[in-house]
Amino acid sequence: MSIIRIASAVLLSFALAATGSASMAQSGSSAGNSENDYYWPGANYDPAIPTAKDVLGYSAGQRITTHGDMLRYMETLAAKAPGKMRIMKYGQSWEGRDLIYIAISSEENISGLDGFKAGMKALSDPRVTSDADAAQLINDMPSSTWLAYSIHGNEISSTDAAMMTAYHLLAARDDDRVPDILSKSIVFLNPLQNPDGRDRFIHRFRTAKGLEADSDPTSAEHNEPWPSGRTNHYMFDMNRDFISLTQPETRGHVKALQEWYPLVYVDLHEMGGNSTYYFAPEAIPFNPHLAQDQRDSLFLFGKTNAKWFDKFGFDYFTRDVYDAFYPGYGASWPAYYGAVAMTYEQASSRGLVYRRYDGTELPFAQTVRQHFITSMGTLETTATNRQALLQNFFDYQKTAIAEGRADRNNRSYIFPATRDKAANRKLVGVLAEQGVEVNQANSDFRACGTNYGAGSYVVDTAQPRKRMIRTLLDPQVDMEAGFVAEQERRRAKNIDHDIYDVTAWSLPVMYNVEMDICGRAVDVAMNTVDTARIGSGSVNTSSASVAYLVPWGDMAAGRFLAGALRAGLNVKIIDEGFTLGGRAYSAGTVILDVAKNPDNLGAMIADLSTQTGAEIIGIDNSWVDAGMDLGSRAVNQLPAPKIAMLWDAPTSQYAAGNTRFVIERQIGYPVTVIRTSDFSRARLDRYQVLIMPSSFGSYAGALGDGGAKKLDAWVKNGGVLIGTGSALRYLADEKVNLLSIRRENQVREDVSDKKTEGNTVKGKLITSLDEMKSLIEPAGERPDSVPGAFAAASVDKDHWLASGVSDSLNVLIRGGDIYTPSKLNTGTNVAWFKGADEVLASGYLWEENRKQLAYKPFVVVEDRGAGMVIGFTQDPTVRAYLDGLNLIFTNAIFHGAAQARPTR
Repeated sequence: MSIIRIASAVLLSFALAATGSASMAQSGSSAGNSENDYYWPGANYDPAIPTAKDVLGYSAGQRITTHGDMLRYMETLAAKAPGKMRIMKYGQSWEGRDLIYIAISSEENISGLDGFKAGMKALSDPRVTSDADAAQLINDMPSSTWLAYSIHGNEISSTDAAMMTAYHLLAARDDDRVPDILSKSIVFLNPLQNPDGRDRFIHRFRTAKGLEADSDPTSAEHNEPWPSGRTNHYMFDMNRDFISLTQPETRGHVKALQEWYPLVYVDLHEMGGNSTYYFAPEAIPFNPHLAQDQRDSLFLFGKTNAKWFDKFGFDYFTRDVYDAFYPGYGASWPAYYGAVAMTYEQASSRGLVYRRYDGTELPFAQTVRQHFITSMGTLETTATNRQALLQNFFDYQKTAIAEGRADRNNRSYIFPATRDKAANRKLVGVLAEQGVEVNQANSDFRACGTNYGAGSYVVDTAQPRKRMIRTLLDPQVDMEAGFVAEQERRRAKNIDHDIYDVTAWSLPVMYNVEMDICGRAVDVAMNTVDTARIGSGSVNTSSASVAYLVPWGDMAAGRFLAGALRAGLNVKIIDEGFTLGGRAYSAGTVILDVAKNPDNLGAMIADLSTQTGAEIIGIDNSWVDAGMDLGSRAVNQLPAPKIAMLWDAPTSQYAAGNTRFVIERQIGYPVTVIRTSDFSRARLDRYQVLIMPSSFGSYAGALGDGGAKKLDAWVKNGGVLIGTGSALRYLADEKVNLLSIRRENQVREDVSDKKTEGNTVKGKLITSLDEMKSLIEPAGERPDSVPGAFAAASVDKDHWLASGVSDSLNVLIRGGDIYTPSKLNTGTNVAWFKGADEVLASGYLWEENRKQLAYKPFVVVEDRGAGMVIGFTQDPTVRAYLDGLNLIFTNAIFHGAAQARPTR
């Protein structure tokens, strides 16, 4: 059926639905209902089960359904079919919207949900379930599918498709697949993963919509203002969050998945309106830790979907664009507990109708229908292959354990946790949340020739999550060599590469913690680690007579500092290390004088320690054994700074949201966001710190001609200006000159020929193809954009900005921005990338970028009057998963404010 004919059918069906609803209600039959015929031609539905129109007043695909209306409809369905459907809540979004999933199956299966849960738990661990017991479970149990919709709020069709799928499963009487699906499987539907983003999109769409839906892609209803509905409240792309679990929406989702271990998982998305439909198999590269039967199973689902798309005349594609390499996608993560996990992508109408480049129109109803068809096709395939999928799941766990036991190179991952205890505690907590078994040693031990102390964490790969462990903890996971070679070939011809996301994500690299890999099991008494991300704080005394010291060096101390400032405590910071009472303290140590704080300081300190996990040392005398005294010039008073951040276009919504999240939710300090359009009238003198996040456009245009002068005057009066990522393009622009560093062009030999006379140039003999390729390289080009790899950076430990920071940092490199270093007479290069031979920490980095990045700055500080400008050449808050950079970012904010000298 052509797209034009489909659009006509939609309009006709809606007209019939509007005029025929009364007669249908009177007749008590939904047979012949054009609303349902459109989705499943010739449909015959149980009239006792209400349609969307019965409950919401509009037919499926006529309007874009809000979170509240989706809940209302699902609750109505559950009330009408309580024996076949249950609704379960798994959390709340940041803005307070309920997050739900539903289970639909036969009455027998729904009444036996607790038994099914227990059975899947048994199959998930062959160490406690024998082959014979597993065989009985596999023979008796239903299979299961989890369909997850609308993780990106402006990908609108999937939630309405979820509603249609639920209705069809409960009401369809002439689809032979449905009885089989309900008897042989349990269907889990998560109808809306990102309610905050979806309702944001719908509000903007309805605000922009006129008399009738407009199909013009340039019309306001198709172009969202900043921020788009794609992201959640803190503007996270939650489809990258499944390994770091920073957001409540993903944390709750992952927890729910591990209650049921669905065998098949599909994440339903949308893509550009000029495309068609994508379903599995995925494109290369595949993650090497996926099992072969998982990859093979993708074809089962793809062929079923293809069968139905061929029947209805819909175009589709497979094995292109959408890969299965990065494990943090919603459609990747379940594979690492043993599921068959897939992405589906529907061309988006991004409204009620979209005019394609060829002049045809794509109606919203068609996008809902196509997601509904693949949803049903997936359920059909799961039911048909019930026993094989259950067996594959059990075998996945068995082979994972066996591979771990046999691995003589990667049997045990050991975290000494002697440096940055807070990051280690958070990392193992995040692993535990994902079902990884982590243990902590009760005593000192020796493994693979190295001594470790009590408290070290150990992850043994002889467990069901072995493949997840290797994926998340290995310092390097390689893409297929053939794929990499093809990307280099394309790049040489200036053709875009096909790497879809970052090439590195190792959690120990991101957290910048020490990890050793041992080829043997560890022999020591251990306790199992729970999911807590913050460890127990400690206070040696709550009745110190002189002061309390907070040793600086991890984010437990950073959280404590933020909490102390918010509580109104008098806080000082020392810029140099010292020794007191036989203990060495690093630069950055926080000092709280008893005499300058409330009488109940001890109790307040104890509460803050419990909340933040910080170690607190009370002292009864301030005599320093070595180093600077606690009242010396190395000590700075820190009044609670007020922090502002630029907001709205041209800032990147991801960078702005991620940065705000890191400060507010990981550090624990409030931020005032100022729209760039209001910058000219903003009272900057109210703030001590101003953050300029990465941008997708020019700050010059947004801030106006006077923007740079206003910033310069504020900094010189004692402000701390922090720029991250691409914001430095503005700060380091020669016309702005708030930073003296400059963005570099790609390093190339100058092969251009200057003109001689008129339009001619001097002739040149080209003697080889390589010489020709060199000659056609454009001059003045920027370094090639890097999709995402980790680079190692060295740190100047003499500078206050490096207080408590590790000697080496791991920085996520994205894009092609490389800057010149700051000169000694203008500033300090506090962190710089290591030499070309050691700069790559993890992932894949273009060779030219690797060489040019060497010894270039990551963090620079340049004093300016009474204030300073701090520049991070790469964004330290990307996805809020670079925990290893949080301390130096915290230093920039709070230690920077302590170093500045505004008039007070």
